[in-house]
Amino acid sequence: QVQLVESGGGLVQPGGSLKLSCAASGFTMPLYAMNWLRQAPGNERELVASIDVRDRRNYVDSVKGRFIISRDNVKNTVYLQMNNLKPEDTAMYYCNIRQSGRDYWGQGTQVTVSS
Repeated sequence: QVQLVESGGGLVQPGGSLKLSCAASGFTMPLYAMNWLRQAPGNERELVASIDVRDRRNYVDSVKGRFIISRDNVKNTVYLQMNNLKPEDTAMYYCNIRQSGRDYWGQGTQVTVSS
């Protein structure tokens, strides 16, 4: 059974940093691309960053140069290092994989950027 558990969110001032973690279980993580998405109230869920099985990374333009996605296949964990946070980064952040055409999500972790 696929399980994704996010952690690391919180309240941070503009310009601050947070590191999100997603602990994965129930599947062979090294075989899958891993994704971070976010959703702010009233907005659609947005793909923020992804990392494939060869550690190739992609980012939405709004976070390029500020966020870094990484994975530890020994710890079965994917991370999102977020630097120079802005108020518009405020959202619920979700970890995601797609397996056999089906999307799996964690419960999310809230990130709030405010002074």
